[in-house]
Amino acid sequence: MRRLLRADRALLAGIAAYRRHPYQRDLPDPVAVWAEGGSRLLDHGGAGPAAVFVPSLVNRAQVLDLMEGRSMLRHLAGQGVRPLLLDWGWPGEAERSFTLTDYVAGRLERALMALPGPVVLVGYCMGGMLALAAALRRPDRVRALGLLATPWDFHATAEDAARGRAAAGLLPGLEPAMAATGTLPVDAIQALFAGIDPWSIAQKFRAFARLDHASARAAMFVALEDWLNDGVPLSAPVAREALAGWYGANTPARLAWRIAGAAVDPAALRMPAFVAIPHRDRIVPPGSALALAARLPDGAVLHRAEAGHIGMAAGSGAEAALWSPLLQWLRRL
Repeated sequence: MRRLLRADRALLAGIAAYRRHPYQRDLPDPVAVWAEGGSRLLDHGGAGPAAVFVPSLVNRAQVLDLMEGRSMLRHLAGQGVRPLLLDWGWPGEAERSFTLTDYVAGRLERALMALPGPVVLVGYCMGGMLALAAALRRPDRVRALGLLATPWDFHATAEDAARGRAAAGLLPGLEPAMAATGTLPVDAIQALFAGIDPWSIAQKFRAFARLDHASARAAMFVALEDWLNDGVPLSAPVAREALAGWYGANTPARLAWRIAGAAVDPAALRMPAFVAIPHRDRIVPPGSALALAARLPDGAVLHRAEAGHIGMAAGSGAEAALWSPLLQWLRRL
């Protein structure tokens, strides 16, 4: 009981310290070179070839441009690349009826059409699946494809399959909320993510309570936690496709996931590809991402990153874990 009380006190202290911390994101948004609805294509500058980064639909795009010194896109812009970030934005009235086909064959393709010539397309997490589908559809607009922590086989192990079917089984209970708002609300999405590893939430706040709150490490913790807590609702049709199709029926690995009627098959890709798989990923199990790498044609570059799902993109070791290997691949294209 004494150990539990000490743990509870440390947890509450960590949460209180997080709420009191003065850090606020102050990076200005780059110029938008294209916009449609709530979506924008943000140009991070740089004089090199264009690389369009596609984040997930369920989190803010800022994880790839987190804070001063912890921005993958600003780092690449200083290294001879012209990174552009597709910020999906908040789903408005029109986007609430969007399917994955509307996002890929519609909004993402129109963003690509706004740029001169073919680009490198780089997708992160769920964004990697959307980027893959777009690259297969429009090889005239995409010359190479990067896939960062991108899932594919949602039933790679028996445990993954059980977890996926359990997530799909929640859909009937979520339908009233989706019927009322046209979206899967942020709180429901946060609860689904928390269910992956609920104990880690308390652990990270207990660890934060022990940090020097004036340190750079503490500021980075707050920046990441602010990003995690500032989620985006998911259109109801996409939520149904993802939960029932991807997680429940494992449609991608069975080649049953379709965009505009055509099956999405990585084996049909005919361009250079880079696949980064974080070794300590709890959100996208490495086996799920490895199945995608195995399905791609020979010649795809496989990079095993010594990091977690978020740490690979924005953590203190992100430059060594991902930014530098990705930059080297971009330079070789």
